[in-house]
Amino acid sequence: MRPYVKIQKNDGRDAEGIAKAASRPTMRFVELKNQEQLDIQTLHRVRSRLVAERRSLINQLRAILLERGTIFPVGRRKLELGIDGMLADEDTTLSPRLRQLVGELRTEWRDLDARIEALNGEFIELARNDAAARRLTSISGVGVLNATALIAAVGDASSFAKARDLGTWLGLVPRQHTTGGRQHQLETPLLEVLFMSCC
Repeated sequence: MRPYVKIQKNDGRDAEGIAKAASRPTMRFVELKNQEQLDIQTLHRVRSRLVAERRSLINQLRAILLERGTIFPVGRRKLELGIDGMLADEDTTLSPRLRQLVGELRTEWRDLDARIEALNGEFIELARNDAAARRLTSISGVGVLNATALIAAVGDASSFAKARDLGTWLGLVPRQHTTGGRQHQLETPLLEVLFMSCC
C-alpha cells in the first residue's frame, strides 16, 4: 500500500492508494480468516498470556524465597514440590505473614495451572475433531498446540501455490546447495508435509 499513497497521508489519499493497489494485476490479496480460525487464535493468545503470568509468578516466588535464603533446584516441578513441602512443614524460617503470602501465591499458581490445562484440553479436542490437525500432529515434532496454531493462522493452504510460498510466509528459509557458482534452493521436506497437511 505504501508506494501507492501520496505525501501527507489522510483518509482520502489512503482510499485512493487502496484503489490503485487493487487495480494492479500482480497484487496479492490476503484471505480473510473465518470465525473458527479467529476463535482458535484468540484461545492461543489467552493461553500465552496465562503462561506468561504463571512464569512471572514463579519467578517472583523464587526471588522472594531466595531473599530469605531458601534456594530450590532449577525447574518448575522441583520448585512446586519444594514449596508444597515447605508449606506442609511447620518448622520453617519464614515469618507467619510471609508463609501466608507464599501460600496465597501457590494457590494462584494452582489456579493458573488449572486454567492452562483447561485450554490445553480444548486444543486437544479441536485437534481430534479436525482432519488437518490430525494430519499435522502425525508429523514428528508437531504437537497439538503447533497444529492448531498453524491451522488458525494459515487456514486453507490452497491460497499458496507451492510449499515454498508457505515457508516464505512462515519466515522459514529453504536450504541451499551451492557449487561451481550455481545456486540451488532445496525444498525442505517438512514444508512439503505441512503444505500437504493443510490443504
